[in-house]
Amino acid sequence: MSVDTLSVIDRHNVTVGGRPDGPVVLFAHGFGCDQNMWHRVVPFFEDRFRVVSFDHMGSGQSDLAFYEPGRYSTLDGYVADLLAVCEALELRDVVLVAHSVAAMMAIKAAVANPETFRRLILVAPSASYINDPSESYVGGFTQEDIHELLESLDSNYFAWAAALAPIVMGNPGAPELTGELEASFCRTNPDTARNFARVTFLSDIRADLKDVSVPALILQCSEDLLAPPEVGRYLHDQLAGSTLVGLKATGHVPQASAPEETARAILQYLQSDPS
Repeated sequence: MSVDTLSVIDRHNVTVGGRPDGPVVLFAHGFGCDQNMWHRVVPFFEDRFRVVSFDHMGSGQSDLAFYEPGRYSTLDGYVADLLAVCEALELRDVVLVAHSVAAMMAIKAAVANPETFRRLILVAPSASYINDPSESYVGGFTQEDIHELLESLDSNYFAWAAALAPIVMGNPGAPELTGELEASFCRTNPDTARNFARVTFLSDIRADLKDVSVPALILQCSEDLLAPPEVGRYLHDQLAGSTLVGLKATGHVPQASAPEETARAILQYLQSDPS
């Protein structure tokens, strides 16, 4: 491996497992998490797939020496990193499984380098979290909602994490899952988290959807306060060749709350790919 390749692998804490000669499944995590959020789902893929996961810069065990606030003030820096991981490992025909804001990154990456990807699996995705009445678009939040959310984060990050975790997890009957997510939030550097939160909640990729040529599976959770049903239907309408599957899972993190249902939905979809 070249120095540059090793640098990419090290800086993003890239892990590779599963079947070495199998088709590639690449897992990309969302805001406030790291690659460990996939640990309940990964075992369903290890016997058939080469499984790759990584930490976004500023999250998990990524190397903060490479964190540049300007670079990571938009989705573009994260998209470039995702493509750099694919290039460093010489990944082709990738099944990219992306959660929440990482689904936005996946869509932009597929527009930039469609030849790299075979399928996109968009888990609890959104095209924009902010409602746009002029376009009859329902994202789930008003501008004022997002402004208050970000103000709350700025004033006390750890209190904000404690308040947001149960909303995001959406499974009050499983407090251990909420605790796991809150702990994940709290492991994240507050400064990088503030930047990533703005990227997450202020990004709008609706204009990119028409340019996506890679087939996509949209996994829509039930009772998801961050990505309501209207968002899933919108993405399905805008992404040519997409498939929309509704999960029984509640909340915004089905890979944690319903890992078997989530994995089975993905595997069933991939079985329809003759290659």
